[in-house]
Amino acid sequence: MGSMTELGYGWLTPILSYLMAVLGSALGLRCMVRAVGSTGRAKRNWLVTGASAIGSGIWTMHFVAMLGFTVTGTEIRYNVPLTVLSLVGAMVFVGLGAFAVGYGRHKYRSLLLGGTTTGLGVAAMHYIGMLALDLHGRISYEPFAVVLSVVIAIGASTAALWAGLNISGPVAAAGASLVMGIAVSSMHYTGMEAVSVQVRPADTPLHGATLMQFIFPLAVGLGSYLFLTSAFVALSPTAQQRAASVSAEGLRHAPAVPR
Repeated sequence: MGSMTELGYGWLTPILSYLMAVLGSALGLRCMVRAVGSTGRAKRNWLVTGASAIGSGIWTMHFVAMLGFTVTGTEIRYNVPLTVLSLVGAMVFVGLGAFAVGYGRHKYRSLLLGGTTTGLGVAAMHYIGMLALDLHGRISYEPFAVVLSVVIAIGASTAALWAGLNISGPVAAAGASLVMGIAVSSMHYTGMEAVSVQVRPADTPLHGATLMQFIFPLAVGLGSYLFLTSAFVALSPTAQQRAASVSAEGLRHAPAVPR
C-alpha cells in the first residue's frame, strides 16, 4: 500500500483549487441568470458560455488540487487524451444541465434535472481525470465513498443552481458560487478518500505528462479564459438595463404633448 497525501504543498492547493471552483461557478451562474432573461440566440450563447465557465472552473479546481497529490514509492504521470476528455466531459454535462434549466418548461423538474446532470458532470470529470493517472501500482476505490461523492456533487449543484436562479442580488450570487465551490471541492476530496494505491515498484518508464508539463500550463490558459469571461459578463448589460435603455430611448423620441 502506498502512502498518499493530498497536501504535498500544505493548504495552498486546497485553497487555490476552491477559489478556482468558486470563480468558475460565479461566472457560470451569472451567465445562466443572463440566459433566463434572454431569448433566441442570446439565450443559447449565454448558456454555452456559462457551461464552459463552470466546466473550466471545476476542471481547473481538480487538477490544481492534484498538484498536492503524491504517492510514496512511485512517480505519477497523466494520460493527455484522457485528461482532455475529462475537461470536455465536464463542459458537455454541465451544458446539458444548463440547457435543461434554461429551456425547461417545468421549473422544479428542470432544476432537478439540471442539478443532477451538473453534479454527474462534476463526478465524471473527477473520475475520468483519475483514470488518466499512470503510476507504478494499482488504484482501487471504496464503493461507499464513491457513491457519497456523487450524491454530494448532485445535491450541492442543485442547491447552487436554485440559489443562483431564484435569489437576486450580489450577496445571493456570491453565496450560490460559494455553495457550488463547496460542492466541487467536497466531491473531489470525498472521492479522494475512496482512493487506495497498491504500489508495485518497477523500472519501466511511465507514460504521459507531469502536471507541470501539460496540465498546469493548460490550467493557466483556462484561468485566463475565466478572467476574460468575467470581464465580458461585467461589461455586458443585463436584461433590466437593456429594457431601461430602450424605455429611455423611447421617451426621448416621443412627440411632445402640447399644453
